[in-house]
Amino acid sequence: MTARTALVPLFLVSMAAVGYETALTRYFAVAKWSEYGYWVISIVMVGFAFSGVVLALFRDAFARHGEPLLAGLPALLVATAAIGFHFTTTNPFNPLQLQNPATWEPQIWNIAGYYACLLPFFFLTGVFVSLSFVLNADRIGLVYGYDLTGAGAGAALVLAAMFVVHAFFLVPLLLVPLAASACFVAGRWRWVAAAAAGAALLGAEALLLLDNQAEFNDFKAIYAPLHTPDARVVATVLSPRGDYALLDDFTERVDTDISNNAGMLGVPGPPQTFGLYRDGNRIAALPRTGALDVDYAAASLDALPYRLIPHANVLLAGASGGFRIAEVLALGAAHVRVLEPEPVLLRSLEDGLGPSPAWRADSRVTLSGEGPVAAVRDSGSYDIIDLSADFLDAADANATAFTVHALADYLHALTPGGIVSIPVSIRDFPVYALRILGTAQAALRAAGIADPASHTVVYRSAWGARVLPSNHVWDAERIAALRRFSDERSFDVSWYPGMDPAAAGAAIYNDLPAVSFASGEVTSDGPDDAIADEARAVLADAATPSRSAFNLAPITLDRPFFYAVLRLDQLDTILKRLEILPQAEIGALINLAVLAQAVVIAILVLLVPLIAPRRLRLPEGGLLRPIVYFPALGLGFLFIEIFVIEKASLWLNDRTSGFALVLTGMLVFSGLGSMLADRLTQAPRRAMALACFVAVAWCGAVLAGLQPAILATLGLPWLVRAGLVLAVVAPVSLALGLPFPLGLTNTGSGGMLPWAWALNGAFSVVATPLANLIAREAGFSRVLLSAAVLYVVALVTYPAARKSRAWQHLSARSRAAE
Repeated sequence: MTARTALVPLFLVSMAAVGYETALTRYFAVAKWSEYGYWVISIVMVGFAFSGVVLALFRDAFARHGEPLLAGLPALLVATAAIGFHFTTTNPFNPLQLQNPATWEPQIWNIAGYYACLLPFFFLTGVFVSLSFVLNADRIGLVYGYDLTGAGAGAALVLAAMFVVHAFFLVPLLLVPLAASACFVAGRWRWVAAAAAGAALLGAEALLLLDNQAEFNDFKAIYAPLHTPDARVVATVLSPRGDYALLDDFTERVDTDISNNAGMLGVPGPPQTFGLYRDGNRIAALPRTGALDVDYAAASLDALPYRLIPHANVLLAGASGGFRIAEVLALGAAHVRVLEPEPVLLRSLEDGLGPSPAWRADSRVTLSGEGPVAAVRDSGSYDIIDLSADFLDAADANATAFTVHALADYLHALTPGGIVSIPVSIRDFPVYALRILGTAQAALRAAGIADPASHTVVYRSAWGARVLPSNHVWDAERIAALRRFSDERSFDVSWYPGMDPAAAGAAIYNDLPAVSFASGEVTSDGPDDAIADEARAVLADAATPSRSAFNLAPITLDRPFFYAVLRLDQLDTILKRLEILPQAEIGALINLAVLAQAVVIAILVLLVPLIAPRRLRLPEGGLLRPIVYFPALGLGFLFIEIFVIEKASLWLNDRTSGFALVLTGMLVFSGLGSMLADRLTQAPRRAMALACFVAVAWCGAVLAGLQPAILATLGLPWLVRAGLVLAVVAPVSLALGLPFPLGLTNTGSGGMLPWAWALNGAFSVVATPLANLIAREAGFSRVLLSAAVLYVVALVTYPAARKSRAWQHLSARSRAAE
């Protein structure tokens, strides 16, 4: 009979491992860029997969020494977690140098350094988990349940800790449950294990607390102002959304697009402010005094709609610390409904933040924490719907405000002749303006407008553009006003109905030359407006040079990626232009790199049976079914999780709470479902069929009805919507907890068991970047459809090998004992 061990240590180790993974992801987001958090997921699963392979090849040796190994591992886990994080913080990796052809090679070694630092911890964690399966092969469902519920508790713990602990100090907190796991190991080694883990904990905490070298890298936006003379942080806010710092330094100003002619117009420049940073990235300017100085408003790029529609009723998305509200009022708006879904920015308006005062009450202004998608439920309500220039980057969930569905709703919410004002930065890539223009074109058609070109104008400065769709045709009077406004401020008009781009090219104030992405060379002669060159074709949905070089597909709720213009089928060209790519586009390339690495790892794990087939003790059903079954489960589970996280982010108007709620809910409910598996071993195929039927039926129902349900309930209180998210997640998660333990039960207690666990983990590595790639290129609905197909495949390939009488007797005794 296999050894029986207490499962509380497994619960605590799984809790700490998921917490450690999340803490590392937060470290990369704060110290580096969040896109590089993909590596953490990769390192985690590589460690788990390799540990399963090692146990598969040397299963008997590990099983013979299982009790002392499980007793000694907590101390090793504490030590490797602390040492790994310490050396991670001292790694000189620089993402900007990775994009430079002259400096990229040393950065590859720095990336390898991250793997060397962190892989030992996740490898040993994988050994602990897979050894727990081996030593408890008679109650696989219960073991898997403790593993999953522990992981769910870890996700909840670290997310709660983020409200009080800075990202740089999360790891010391998570070492405590690792050390505590030694106090619950079974057998005579308990107190030796507890003493060793306690000593390791003391040394680890001393290392991380007394010599914590985590800091902002010098390419983060906060680094330069933070190191100016007399700069100081005057307020902080900690939360799972990010770590916020309010900075007082002499460089902080309102970041708005002002005419080069401001001096000629007698308009002062933007005033000095505080700077609000989240994870080292600036998200807003906050006022120093209650009286906001916005005398510059008339010279700003945003001012045109207010010149065209005096005394407007306005829906404003993004308050920009209150400065955009004051600007809109100064421009003559009669009433402003302000949407600020970013909680810290909303709190700064309502209550102030540190020395920055709150917005002074004004009867003309209504503040709301809703997002724009939820706010435009009534038609004919607003004269102007204005998206602030910094709204997109203030929160991840704000990208949904720029989708076809959202823009079409805005058009319906306008009064006759109303205007939607959509900002787009052209600092990095002018092609973003063409993509927004294409999205506006699709929204106008969705709103029932047959000729989008006659309902749209585009104008710009050297740094930003505004796309203005309207529910009425832009007539000659309004076009003349647009041109006067732009000429007075040296702005350029890139499109208005009837415009001749060739004739307009002679009077360009801000040169925006067309540049070939393929060659990297300017393709225009003299002053040019690259947006004007292609605007007519984009509005007609016709071919353009940029369409062949970039992805200009409209942004939708199914594909809500604003920063996704690179065409990945032109990877060779992209790599040649790596040094000019915007930081926001780098995530797609990192995703591809992680996917390629994950595929190699998965292949290596698949080859294990060819190296030592006898060690695995294959089940009676052979090898083919497990080779397909366990990868299908790893891919399918993660595909569903990633889909639901995206939809929950829309539902809750917040990616962080959506991620936290779905991750914790799915892990806990799946863990509860897996605990039922041991009671279903008398009819495992029937249980498997039921679980897969629930999964596939759920996928079909969600594809058909979830998005309409989300859009219909966006106005409900947050807690109600969170409850609805859990109600959607619970049934499928309970079902998804069954297939893995049911499959493991039929692999026997030999080396096949840890190999199957490794196989599932290896393809879980593949799942995250593959799902991201599918969503980016084809949409999240395709991700969910793929998950349904994978569970059908799992049902067909279920390794339902016959058990020996001894195995059945062992399982019966286990259930009786419980």
